[in-house]
Amino acid sequence: MNSYLLFGMIGWLYAISVLKRARLSAYYFIVGSVGLFFILISLGNPYWVWFLTHTVINGVSGLGDLTHWCRVFAKYGIVYIGNGMNPITMSIDYECSGIIETTAFASLLAFYPTYGRPEKVFYLVMGALWIYLSNVIRLMIVVVIVYFGGAEWFFMAHTLLGRIIFSLLIIMLYYNVFTYSQLSQSLYTNFKRHVLTIKKRLSRG
Repeated sequence: MNSYLLFGMIGWLYAISVLKRARLSAYYFIVGSVGLFFILISLGNPYWVWFLTHTVINGVSGLGDLTHWCRVFAKYGIVYIGNGMNPITMSIDYECSGIIETTAFASLLAFYPTYGRPEKVFYLVMGALWIYLSNVIRLMIVVVIVYFGGAEWFFMAHTLLGRIIFSLLIIMLYYNVFTYSQLSQSLYTNFKRHVLTIKKRLSRG
């Protein structure tokens, strides 16, 4: 940890403590979530980036093995899409890891005032899984389009269609979590009910 990051964390902690004591909820949320985002991004490189990148790579690799539409070289982070005419290699790197989206979601959720700690943990796990699956879906869309359509479709699939679908999935996540929609309420309620049922059975046993 470099000195700039350390001093930044100390200043951030002081700022949010002052805002919390002053009961400036809006500023507390903004300063807290933005500061935590940059801190997590700084601390997440390279370890969490490596972990998330290889998690996405393994997800694409599993689907590629099932469909035979691509081959994944996990060590190098390369997806080889063989379409029979003009094969394409796609690199899965920092941008495809989902670290930015996951960190932003976690930072906003950490300072979101509506939820208690158990709810935040539940939505954090659910959101991280959703972002991961969205990333895998985005990359597999590129694989499918290039495999069946050819190399000339790569730019459209990767830069346009894949990003649009990924963005829509992320918007769906943010809407359902941060507006406390009926879907998010029912998910958490059902989860809590199952946990209580398991605890009762364990206590009886």
